Amino acid sequence: MPRAGWVKPSDDQRLTDHVALGVLTRTFPPSLVDAAIEATNKAEKRSRLLPARLVVYYVLAMALFSDSSYEEVVRNLVEGLSYQSGWQARWEVPTKGAISLARARLGPEPLKECFSRACVPLATEATPAAFYRGWRLMAIDGTTFDVPDTPANDEGFGRPGTKSEDRSAFPQLRLVGLAECGTHAITGVSTGAYSDGENALAASLVDRVAPGMLVLADRGFGGSYELFGAFSAAGAELCWRMKKNAVLPIKERYDDGSFRSELAGTNKRPAREVRVVAYEMDDPGRPQAQETTYRLATTILDPEAAPADELAARYAERWEFETMLDEVKTHARGKSVVLRSKDPEGVRQEVYGYLCTHYAIRALMTEVAEHGGLDPDRVSFTRSLRAARRSVRAGVGTSTTAMAEASQMVVAEISRELLPERRLRAAGRVVKRKMSNWGLKRAPQRDWPQPERWPQDAVRVLPAPSS
Repeated sequence: MPRAGWVKPSDDQRLTDHVALGVLTRTFPPSLVDAAIEATNKAEKRSRLLPARLVVYYVLAMALFSDSSYEEVVRNLVEGLSYQSGWQARWEVPTKGAISLARARLGPEPLKECFSRACVPLATEATPAAFYRGWRLMAIDGTTFDVPDTPANDEGFGRPGTKSEDRSAFPQLRLVGLAECGTHAITGVSTGAYSDGENALAASLVDRVAPGMLVLADRGFGGSYELFGAFSAAGAELCWRMKKNAVLPIKERYDDGSFRSELAGTNKRPAREVRVVAYEMDDPGRPQAQETTYRLATTILDPEAAPADELAARYAERWEFETMLDEVKTHARGKSVVLRSKDPEGVRQEVYGYLCTHYAIRALMTEVAEHGGLDPDRVSFTRSLRAARRSVRAGVGTSTTAMAEASQMVVAEISRELLPERRLRAAGRVVKRKMSNWGLKRAPQRDWPQPERWPQDAVRVLPAPSS
């Protein structure tokens, strides 16, 4: 109920006009969301219980409250506002069916447009760990998301095979992303079916790179002459690991141990000049790296601009992408949790919701780090995630004053308990507990026979046995 002294606003606005995403609304304000909806022609043509802007915030909240039901996500968005705004009229929570229809009307395009407009590199000069000699460290990598096992998702995404003749348990969406290493901010993404190659998806990320970036990539991408050339032509410097069988002739040796080489061309494409850094890891605590030679091809041809040993050390920053994936797929979504959406359009919409929400949390964490002169690694993602959730439940709407006060409280809370400086550690690729003794669900179990009678109709009492 409204508190004493609160009255309903005199204008004709609806309660849902003030729904926002708590302190994360600073990254995705109503003006940006409305512009994305307008740009994708998804604005509603009549007044609805679930207008387009509310549905966008709802999809973002689905990622923020991944363990809540559809209806509970709506309650988290609006119940606090009914107190803070002074509304006295009751707003009925839409049914699950109404929410699904509203999401289907919206589609993934507005969420994709929100991501494209808002998600840019975060680090400034106050975050020196995000740069190397003036270059902004970026990385590209790929991953997959398990999606619900429905005929539509199976047809739209496909699924990997297994060692047996059957296929894996769930269809999978493939994603390739571009991320800022120092802040874990995802600034570019491309999605596709499981059968789509990572190199093909990565090609659409070229327009997200810019001069002043140093893009790191593993050998899965380093084998593509075309992809290497496309990213280089966009103005970014590259440092990509090459495959073991890549032919890299020595054209000139440099004092730092690197050498000038070229990526082989053909009659239709000229050879591409690169500088190669070959190195090994001399560390008894890294047995998995022993007797492994790493070869990096970089577009930075001047050894004085980027010495070989420094480039080799910076290549390890590529693993920050894996930490970012852990934040999205384990902490935000929940460990081993399958996405909710039953059709490909809903899946893409949901994935962009996760990416936008993760970026907004990372923007908040970067602000905390820069304000305190800290490395962003010292700021806890899970602590920031919990604070963001509470700000939504508290009903922090679109009011500038309320947003400023809530932001100060959240920043103070996150800053109160920082993580220790990152330590050297490693772990084997094993699990403490093996899988269940139950058999895996395969094709025969997907078409399992279903009961035809209720128990009371199926009971057949047997006569007592004769003595």
